[in-house]
Amino acid sequence: MIAFERSEVLRYLGYRGAQPDEMVEQNLDRCIAELQSAAAPKSVFQAFELSHLAEGTMKTGGVLIRSKNLARTLKGCTSVYLMAATLGLAVDRLITRASAVRMSDAVLYQAAAAAMIEAYCDEVNDTLREEAERVGLYCRPRFSPGYGDFRIEHQRDISRLLDTPRKIGLTVTESCLLVPIKSVTAVIGLSNTPQPCHRKGCEECSKQDCAFRR
Repeated sequence: MIAFERSEVLRYLGYRGAQPDEMVEQNLDRCIAELQSAAAPKSVFQAFELSHLAEGTMKTGGVLIRSKNLARTLKGCTSVYLMAATLGLAVDRLITRASAVRMSDAVLYQAAAAAMIEAYCDEVNDTLREEAERVGLYCRPRFSPGYGDFRIEHQRDISRLLDTPRKIGLTVTESCLLVPIKSVTAVIGLSNTPQPCHRKGCEECSKQDCAFRR
């Protein structure tokens, strides 16, 4: 079972300081329980050397990346973890089935699953942090393709380098969407300087008008 904050689910549902009514609360409890039963979380990660070639330009795993936002996060890092995580296809099936018969449930599933995958990524982060500290390194906040100017096309690169189709059943579509949908790919910098590693994407993303921004 993946532990996550109910407040995060409510944030995804658009409750800004307000509380849902009793019926929504009951339906949310049911949907969360069904998601917990359906989820089959899996993850994969690997360390790669990182080269800073020019301002905003880096290379890791043979992949050239141009992103000022990511470069700022990785400043001072000489290696990175690439990671991928997924809740599995059964969660997608729950959402798809609900979308066809009861859209209100689909909305609740979507919000709860979004909170669930982020919480699971935090668990993976904890594992990486402990592994890195054993060799005197410290993790930077994870940064995913699609945040800021880090192009979403790099989903493909991370999937290829980690062999996610074979290892965790995670694939990338032609339009660079992840399948299963409730999945994440990310880059995590490794440096000799300690700093908090669980800073959320909102703090790194420059999109100020996002409806889901904390």
